[in-house]
Amino acid sequence: MTGLDALETRPAPRAPRAYHFPGFTRTVLPNGLTVLVSHLPRRPLLTAEILLEGGAGAEPAAAAGVTSLTAEALTEGTSRRDAIGLIEASERLGAGIQASAGWETTAVTVDVPRRNLAAALDLLAEVVLEPTFPEDEVTRLRQERLNDLLQGRADPRRRAERAFAASVYAPASPFARPAAGTEETVPGIDRATILERYPALLEPRRATAIVAGDLADLPVAEMVAERFGAWASAGDPAEPAPLDASPARGGARVVVVDRPGSPQTEVRIGHVGLARRIPDYHAVVVMSAILGGLFDSRLQRLLREERGYTYGVHAAFELRRVPGPFAVRMAVQTDVTVPAIRDALDVLARMPEVAPTGAELDAARDFLIGVFPLRFESASQVVGAIAGLVGLGLPDDELDRYRPAIAAVTAEQVLAAASHVRAADARIVLVGDAARIEAGLREFGEVEVVHDPVLAGQVAGEPDSAGSDEGTVPAADDPARPADRPEA
Repeated sequence: MTGLDALETRPAPRAPRAYHFPGFTRTVLPNGLTVLVSHLPRRPLLTAEILLEGGAGAEPAAAAGVTSLTAEALTEGTSRRDAIGLIEASERLGAGIQASAGWETTAVTVDVPRRNLAAALDLLAEVVLEPTFPEDEVTRLRQERLNDLLQGRADPRRRAERAFAASVYAPASPFARPAAGTEETVPGIDRATILERYPALLEPRRATAIVAGDLADLPVAEMVAERFGAWASAGDPAEPAPLDASPARGGARVVVVDRPGSPQTEVRIGHVGLARRIPDYHAVVVMSAILGGLFDSRLQRLLREERGYTYGVHAAFELRRVPGPFAVRMAVQTDVTVPAIRDALDVLARMPEVAPTGAELDAARDFLIGVFPLRFESASQVVGAIAGLVGLGLPDDELDRYRPAIAAVTAEQVLAAASHVRAADARIVLVGDAARIEAGLREFGEVEVVHDPVLAGQVAGEPDSAGSDEGTVPAADDPARPADRPEA
């Protein structure tokens, strides 16, 4: 057999194996706490999480960042132990405990070997129900946060993300600012601010305990009830106010954050997009993969393979409880900034007009179906996925229906879903050398240049990383993503 014969007879991909997302049981304790338990045979490293209703999206604008800082401070001391004592207690169990806040929820999570689950739940209850928020630890965390915000201003990728959010959302929307707060709000967050914020999160009737791993013969619901059953409500909890995801009105369509001398430009193109609970969700996922979610996506083929402008370009909808952003993200050489934007806008404009080919549709569906089970190999991944269902208000069987629904998406449905991509409404946000790119950008609309002293003179001798894969981000339309926990 010749080499050519071997190529002609090479095996074709096999049909994907059947897969079902791990099931879970639901128990509601007398105090209203919901307990979700997922038994995963042969996963001896367990994960337990307390998911609290409320995140950065519901905090006062004047105290932006308080929820995130509150979550960080939870593990810095309790009525029984200081921060070092908590670390030592968790290490003795072979456990790791952490807390984080997203836009919609706040979570405290522990990973622990099966044999130490009971003791780990004791520690989890101590952190959730008995935090002391020591003043010195809060001061340290606040200073670290301010330093991180300063670093974020100097990092072109993070600076682009922040400017993009501020450009597409109305100023009153919490999504227009970083979830971790701003340079103006964080200095005012102290222990008193945290003590005012945390009780609003601590409501058992709006909380969920999630435990996953090899739980054979473990009475998990009873174990959770022993530790959290006495957790009492402070009163009738008010319905959470709807999060404000209002888009920006008017203003500049092109924003350039000046980074003098930069050899590359960070590019963001997009608009306020969709909420997660939409009837054409699965078609949107397939459409997003074809547009900018695969290595052979339309944007990637044109901007990387044909033009050579970038090593990586990505586009996706970030689907939250309320409309999240749609964004194209890439980094390009400064000299090709304008043609790269022009080509990207053309792809976006043509997306609702050009139906996917059979090859595009097959590649997107096969990829999404094929990688889906890989996202749930560990107990922590399963807990994160279940937390996503809870945080986004999705039905328990949502993930089990995912693969059949993706397989059933048609070309006509993809074309219809592409109407959610609105090239004419897209805001263009750049971090780059304004002196070299501003004039060319005027073809896309009025240009606003933002000068930041943190970026001035920063790039002398900087190595060129234009378009590296670091300029893209993981798929934000991942159906199994945890409840939204954004970066600073």
